[in-house]
Amino acid sequence: MERAELKALIQETVRAFAEKVPGHAVELRIPPFIAVQCVEGPKHTRGTPPNVVEMAPATWLELSSGTLAWADAVADGRISATGPRSDLSGYLPL
Repeated sequence: MERAELKALIQETVRAFAEKVPGHAVELRIPPFIAVQCVEGPKHTRGTPPNVVEMAPATWLELSSGTLAWADAVADGRISATGPRSDLSGYLPL
């Protein structure tokens, strides 16, 4: 898959996730393509958010499609998740 196609796919699926799980409590980052706020809870406005989830594009695609379990990705170190609301396993796969 070419970079432009990968970027479009990542952006489309992450935006779909943010629509499915609206809110401002968690910042979901898939660098270098997109970062969105999602999950209900307190809104964060300044500095680094207390609830951040970050992963590589390939990891996101596997999670969103259901070919990778959240717990396995966390155990393998493929997800960086900080904060009490950062477990997104209940919302995946898309």
